[in-house]
This record gives sequence, C-alpha cells and structure tokens, in this order.
Amino acid sequence: MSDLKCGATSLDKPLDAAYWEAHYCAKTTGWDLGTVAPPIKMYIDKIADKNSRILIPGCGNSYEAEYLLNQGFTDITVIDIAPTPASILQEKFKKNAAIQIVLGDFFEHQGNYDLIIEQTFFCALPPSMRQKYVWKMHQLLADKGILAGLLFSRTFESGPPFGGNQEEYEMLFKDAFSFLEMGMTQNSIAPRANSELFFELRKNSTVFVNMHQSENIKCSTSSSDVTEKLFTIEGVLNVSRSSDFEEILIVSIAAIDSKTIEDALSNSKKN
Repeated sequence: MSDLKCGATSLDKPLDAAYWEAHYCAKTTGWDLGTVAPPIKMYIDKIADKNSRILIPGCGNSYEAEYLLNQGFTDITVIDIAPTPASILQEKFKKNAAIQIVLGDFFEHQGNYDLIIEQTFFCALPPSMRQKYVWKMHQLLADKGILAGLLFSRTFESGPPFGGNQEEYEMLFKDAFSFLEMGMTQNSIAPRANSELFFELRKNSTVFVNMHQSENIKCSTSSSDVTEKLFTIEGVLNVSRSSDFEEILIVSIAAIDSKTIEDALSNSKKN
C-alpha cells in the first residue's frame, strides 16, 4: 500500500484529467443532467446585468453556459480539465465571441469574475481540496463578487461525488464570504430531491484569505489545537484545516506572514 498522509482518504484512482477524460470517453457521466439544473436556471433568470463576467468551473457539457448565452449574457468563461468536453464546447461555440472555453486546471486559472456558478464541481473534488477551493474562489472573484450554485446535502459511501452538510459548509466559507442564501432546494430534479442545497455567497473583500502549509503540523496535532494556536494571532477570523492535514485556510483582517504563523504553531506536538 502506498504511503498516505495522516487523515488522507485512499482513492482507487487520482481524480485527475485522465480520470475525468476516461469517463467522458466511456460516456459514464451519470452526473450529467442533460439540461440546466432547475435551481440554477431560476437563479440565472433573476440576473439583471447581462454583461456580468461569469465563470463556470468543471463545466462538463455546460448546459448552464448555453442557457446563459440564450438569455443574452455576453461574457462567459468555462473551464474543464478533461479534453473531450472542452473540445466539444470549442466546436459548438466557435463562432460565439460571448464565450471562452478553457482547457486546464481550475486552480491555476487566472481571472476576475462577477459571478462564479457552482454545479457539480465542488462535489467532484477530493474533500481534502475544499480549503483550497475557498481560497481560489475568493481569489478569482471581483470585489463583492458572487459564488452561487448547488451543493449536496447528503453523504456518499464513496466518491466522487463527495457530499456534506450545511453546517460544515457554513464553517468552511465563514468570514471569507457573506451568506446571502443557503438552504434546501424545492425544485431539484427528482433523483436529487431533498439532497441539494442552493447557496449564494458574496466575497468579503475586506479580509485576507490565505492557504498555508506547515511542517510544524503533524498527525498527532489535533485540529482544535492548531485552531487555538492560530487564533492567538491578532486579526484571525477563521481557521480551517484540510482533511489530509496538509494545508490550513486562514481568514484574517490583515495580512499574516508565514513566520508569524510558524511561530504560533511552533509548540505543536510532533510525531
């Protein structure tokens, strides 16, 4: 058995470009609804500014993007790590200047967006990447930009998809974003009824959101111990530790340098 970090989840295969490409090639895309999700359609119908800069990560066949185009939106970017859906979309929309299709890693993407739409991207990521997701979303959004879409309000025996619950999502996004809405949907498609949360979050542009990796964080160090130590730093608002113990998401009212963080953690117990 290969070595695993403390707390890491063993996956049969890495969830990389090859993994998702294999699913598209084999047409084993059970997450694909074949249409825009009803709660997202309803949300799009309420957006007044057709020139909003919109990003859809992990876009797949991107029915949401097609719906946006049909409604007259003029600045849409979609990104996927798998070549097949990106190639299909590039051909489909090759004459439409209102949409840009990007083949690549979302976490390496650069841009500035008014709205990011979440639809089966968060749940496709290993749970250990959720802190990085929050950090990257905050980075990509313009001041007071919006992150909105759907999250699973249930757990799965294995994944992807990976689920969760409202309480843990609220703790994850706390202080980095303002909560405009988060609750169970009433108009999910039948197979997902009573298992989806619709959420709308506004970027808190007054805070600093950073990811930190530390050699001082060991398996024997409890998450509560790490959190307590980091909250001794003046201005820290929220701390979230990844499930593989590799990274910490820190939300603060002022920038915090790595030395300050390491000094706070230096008394943590080591294996």
